Amino acid sequence: MTKAIITVVGKDNVGIIACVCSYLADHHINILNITQTIVDGYFNMIMIVDLTEATSTFDTISSELEDKGKSIGVQVKIQLEEIFNKMHRV
Repeated sequence: MTKAIITVVGKDNVGIIACVCSYLADHHINILNITQTIVDGYFNMIMIVDLTEATSTFDTISSELEDKGKSIGVQVKIQLEEIFNKMHRV
């Protein structure tokens, strides 16, 4: 399984979750875990996803998610779990 962490941050508005989740479904990316909160009007979401069946390369997914985020006024970033774990190792 190839896991990745997606973060979504920005001013809260309607359709953020729908936009990101629709993109993931369209590209056969399975959501394994999701948490979201709104703090003082700012939307924060972290997702763990499985890229095993993804229909695009990681670089394409990263670029397209970033563009999707810009189109709805949020920042969307994706990191492979392996890199995320190495960066946050104590």
